[in-house]
Amino acid sequence: MNFDFNDEQGAIRDAARDMLAARYPLEEVRRLAIEDERGFTDDQWDELVSLGWPGIFVDEAHGGQGLGIVELVILQEQMGHALAPSPFFSNACAGLVLRAAGSEEQQERWLAPLARGEVRGTLATLDDAEPVAADGGKLRGAKAAVPDAASVDFLIVAADGRHWVLAAGDDGVEIEPTAGIDPTRKLYRVGLDGAEAEHLGGDPEAAADAYAAAATALAAESVGVAQRALEMAVEYAKERKQFETPIGAFQAVSHRCAQMLLEVEGARSATYYAAWALDHEPASAALAASMAKAYASDAGFRVPAAAIQVHGGIGFTWEHDLHWFLKRGTANAHAFGDARWHRARVADLAGI
Repeated sequence: MNFDFNDEQGAIRDAARDMLAARYPLEEVRRLAIEDERGFTDDQWDELVSLGWPGIFVDEAHGGQGLGIVELVILQEQMGHALAPSPFFSNACAGLVLRAAGSEEQQERWLAPLARGEVRGTLATLDDAEPVAADGGKLRGAKAAVPDAASVDFLIVAADGRHWVLAAGDDGVEIEPTAGIDPTRKLYRVGLDGAEAEHLGGDPEAAADAYAAAATALAAESVGVAQRALEMAVEYAKERKQFETPIGAFQAVSHRCAQMLLEVEGARSATYYAAWALDHEPASAALAASMAKAYASDAGFRVPAAAIQVHGGIGFTWEHDLHWFLKRGTANAHAFGDARWHRARVADLAGI
């Protein structure tokens, strides 16, 4: 059995890493996080659209590339490696739910333009102090920590056990910025006061597959974050000297780096297995996705935290870039279920 990427997947990975490294040097990541209200530029988004990334997992009949979750996960890992501030993931979450649970008409109206990069969407799941309730075709309440809500054209809202789609600019929709752990991913509170919405007309049970895919994609981003932090730590351990010896030669440092490598590779293996299962073995996809998210949630913040320790005093400073990776990894660990929640789900699914 061949566990490596095929030629097309390898080309996607290499092209994504090269392009993202060129577009998102860490000084640009810092600038966007601090100075840009949305956290990204239209030119940066338009380049992703020109490459067909928004529709990479969408079938060709709806304007996508006709690939799968494995290819989405490849892109997400590279986005994490670059720490790219981009609405790519939030947009993909909306697309995954539409693909899984939207009616044919809704997919044509919302998913196809999303795949072509003509519109952007986001997914709102976490209730604020006022839980969202559906009254006929109107939504009332509020959602918290909705990523990129101020720059989207439509929202997919979870309410009353269903999913609803509504235009972001309609009456009754109020979007306010809120602070988050990770300044590179902008979060918003979305208030809904009688906002007109339409429930997704496909199979509501299929939305579970979309959430498994979203959790796996976020796990892949955490793998990329951890990989980059590991690379920074190893490079520093080779260059920094004490007693005329690189600090990487000391066991206290080399063992820490080895543990970081173990966690990165374990998280990567679990994540790509989950992506493969989502594409080819749906019966085991839910279990595989929770395994991946649980492992990658821990690795995504533990590896950057260990990398900061390898850097010593300089690693704790605002001027150093490692804290951005720690913040992204920590925020990712809590989104779409934290490690504890997913480990409990693994136990339930495994019948333990």
